[in-house]
Amino acid sequence: MLVLLPPSEGKASSGRGAPLKPESLSLPGLNAARAAVLDELAELCAGDEEKAREVLGLSEGLRGEIAKNVELRTAGARPAGEIYTGVLYDALDLASLDTAAKKRAARSLLVFSGLWGAVRVTDRIPSYRCSMGVKLPGLGALGAHWRTPMASALPEAAGDGLVLDLRSSAYAAAWKPKGEVAGRTATVRVLHSQVVDGVEKRSVVSHFNKATKGRIVRDLLAAGIAPKDPAELVEALRDLGYVVEAEAPAKTGKPWALDVVVTEIH
Repeated sequence: MLVLLPPSEGKASSGRGAPLKPESLSLPGLNAARAAVLDELAELCAGDEEKAREVLGLSEGLRGEIAKNVELRTAGARPAGEIYTGVLYDALDLASLDTAAKKRAARSLLVFSGLWGAVRVTDRIPSYRCSMGVKLPGLGALGAHWRTPMASALPEAAGDGLVLDLRSSAYAAAWKPKGEVAGRTATVRVLHSQVVDGVEKRSVVSHFNKATKGRIVRDLLAAGIAPKDPAELVEALRDLGYVVEAEAPAKTGKPWALDVVVTEIH
């Protein structure tokens, strides 16, 4: 099973560890594309700070984030699973998993990134600021920049098992499973169900959508469950207590779309 995750906007500090070793990152087929983004991002942020803030879409209060990108090659690096924070990662809580579940996480979790393309949670990276929606002056839109190298690297990473796609739309743009891989891919949407005046209404709540996705991944890892295809995933999630609505796609080579329906927001 390969689980595709979005990163978090907020990140932990780099710390005092050894600096980035780009050649040590997983998916070496992405290294050339990583180097191109890394070089341009560092150059951008070392120059006109106001321009960098505008390109990165940072508010005035986040101006300090620009300095992180200037020191990417020399800052301390930590496992990506420690760098990424936020709602999904709080719910996933990798640090509290037992040893066997942590090993499963190292094998199966892949975090998408505007800077790195995609990394394993064990890959050591520095803290940074660069979302997939950024358009760098020399490279253009990062989603488009990553499509070609991802088209080669990701099917290999997916192997022949289930692909559980939990990415947001901006990160999904960097790689869309096709053909046979798409047929064993499942995307998940979390819907909040509530009854108003006797009528059920459903809505997507961003915070809870992220938290539920984090809990889903944690529960699968903790239970040692590795479904082989979307149909097995549906049954596994139901066994874990989730309310799941799903139908097989009408056409072959299309991903399954799963709705996880919740009634409580927490």
